[in-house]
Amino acid sequence: MTRITATSAPMPGSTTLVVGSGFVGRAVAARLTARGDTAVLVSRRPPARQSGPWVRLDAADAASCARAVKKVGPDRLVLVHGPSDVTWCEADPVRAAELHTAAAANLTAAAPGRRTVLISTDNVFNGASPVNDESAATAPANAYGRAKLAAERIVRDAGDATVLRVSLVYGWEPADSAKWLNFFAACAHRLRDGERVEAPDDQWTTPVLVDDVAAVSAAALTAGTPGLLHLGGPDRVSRAAWAEIIADGLGVPRSRVVRVPKAHGRYASRPTHTCLTSTLLDDFLLQHGLRVRGVVEGARDLMEAAS
Repeated sequence: MTRITATSAPMPGSTTLVVGSGFVGRAVAARLTARGDTAVLVSRRPPARQSGPWVRLDAADAASCARAVKKVGPDRLVLVHGPSDVTWCEADPVRAAELHTAAAANLTAAAPGRRTVLISTDNVFNGASPVNDESAATAPANAYGRAKLAAERIVRDAGDATVLRVSLVYGWEPADSAKWLNFFAACAHRLRDGERVEAPDDQWTTPVLVDDVAAVSAAALTAGTPGLLHLGGPDRVSRAAWAEIIADGLGVPRSRVVRVPKAHGRYASRPTHTCLTSTLLDDFLLQHGLRVRGVVEGARDLMEAAS
């Protein structure tokens, strides 16, 4: 697999609190550990695959946040908190907003002055435009986007912070995972097992590999990073076209991918365009010696690593 290395060195002995031990949080912690930081995952439940320190935390409870910060004594924070299931958030929008905003407020209050990176989403846009850079006006079309936008405002008001909006994140997950957390893994396993996969041909995204998200997140902890940064992959593809690329990588017939409208099934609440562009990312990547892989290279690297 292609390795991405940052030129910015961590502060000796620095500790980063990574709030959220799911798919992205674990990748960020692994990236920080690999470059010499101490990364401590905190979450309500232990991570599915724990390979480093973990502390129990209810991010919606102020006292729990204060205890975790006191115990870990972090120099920096990466917030990957809150429910990210768009369908769940749409079913309970009030609770979704409460969880995202309470966590942001509690953690920034518990760790004042610490450098903070919030991982946010392309869902803060309504999906009308395929071009959404850092200057684009936000207009969430779903409950998840509204909850994340509210959390963004809290974190940015807290001081030394960067909001890193990311597009659809993907990566490899084992076949025996209780629940595949990303489109790539779900497609790859089902296609490899001979199943047909329905994918919308009218819902577009700029997918970004989870390892690249982790690398950019770690670099964004560096002082001087813009307060708002967009991270989308270099390819704008429909989910159906992406599923066909995954089929190609597996060497299975593209006919196993069934193109459907997004109104058919679980993608109905997704914006038409979950795409991110940036006027700042290229310079940031160059500064830190990073690059972001396209979907063909990403699929190849993941399949090679899993073989």
